[in-house]
Amino acid sequence: MTEPTALLLLPRLRVQNANAISGPLSWGFPSPTAFTGFVHALERQFTSVLEKGFAGVGIVCHDFEPQISQPAGKRTQVFRLTRNPVGKDGSTQALVEEGRTHMEVSLVIAVRDYLPARKGREFADDAMTVVHGMRIAGGSILPKREGRRFDAQWWPLEEDLEGQRLLLRKFRRRLLPGFALVERPDRLAERLSELRERQPDACALDALLDLTRLNFDPDMPDPEKPGELRWGIRRKPGWLVPIPVGYAALSPLYAAEEVANSRDDSTPFRFVESLYSLGEWVSPHRLTDLNQLLWYSEADSAKGIYRCINRYSQAMETATTGIA
Repeated sequence: MTEPTALLLLPRLRVQNANAISGPLSWGFPSPTAFTGFVHALERQFTSVLEKGFAGVGIVCHDFEPQISQPAGKRTQVFRLTRNPVGKDGSTQALVEEGRTHMEVSLVIAVRDYLPARKGREFADDAMTVVHGMRIAGGSILPKREGRRFDAQWWPLEEDLEGQRLLLRKFRRRLLPGFALVERPDRLAERLSELRERQPDACALDALLDLTRLNFDPDMPDPEKPGELRWGIRRKPGWLVPIPVGYAALSPLYAAEEVANSRDDSTPFRFVESLYSLGEWVSPHRLTDLNQLLWYSEADSAKGIYRCINRYSQAMETATTGIA
C-alpha cells in the first residue's frame, strides 16, 4: 500500500440531522463506516485528479447535539420525532422512529497522490466545494462560515518519521478543542481476561458491556466508617464507548440479481449483522503518530468480514517500545 504524501483537513463541518442510530445495540455518534463511506464517495468525485486516492480518514468531534427530550414525569429521554413529508393528499404520515443529531466535526483525510503545494491548495478548495453538496451519515452539511480557520487546508507530509511527528505536533493544534475517535481492542482484551479469572465462560460482549455501562461497586473507602467501603460508580480508564465498526456475513455471497428486491442489481449480495468494538475519545494533543488517528476500510469476502479498523493501539505500542 502506498504511504500518504499529504493531509487534507476539512475543518469544522457543521452537520444537521445526521443518523444517531447506526447500530442495533447503541445510539449516539455515527459509526466510522459513515465517514469512510463519505471519504470514498468524495474520492470518486476526483478520479481525474487522483490516481492513488485516499489512504484513510481521521474523525474529530467538536460539538454533538442529539435531538432528544425528556417527557414530563419520565426519567428516560426520547428522540424528537417528526411527521414529514406529508402524504400525497396533504395529510400527515405515521410516525417512524428515527434518531437524529446535529454535530460539528473535522475530517483529516490522508492523500496518497503527490501534488505540488499550489495544486494541493487548489485541490483542497475544490474538495471543500464538493463536500458542501454531499451528506455525512445522512445529515446535511451547512454552508461554510467566513474565516480562514474554516477553509480547507493542505498539509504535505515529510518523508521521514521524525519529520512527520514534528508536523503532527503543529497539525494537531488545528483540531483543538475537540476529541478524536480511536479504537481500543487492547483494553477490551484486557477486560475480557480479567472477567475470565472469575467467570470462565465470559465472552467479548460481556467485556464490552462491562466497560461501557455504569457499574456501582463498593470500591471507595468510607470516610465516616473507617475500614469499610462505600458504594460508588467504578472509574473507567478513559472515555470508552461502544462503536459499530462494520458487518459480518450471515449468508453466502450471492451473485448479482440472485436475491429478489435487492437494492443494486449489479453488485453481489450478502445478508450481514453488525460488528461492535470498543472506541475511545481522546484529545488530539495526545496523538503522537498519524496512524493513531486514521480509520481504514478493510474487506475479506472469503471470511465475510467488512469493517473499519484504527491502529491507535498498535501505534501506541510501537511508540512505547521505542521509548523503552
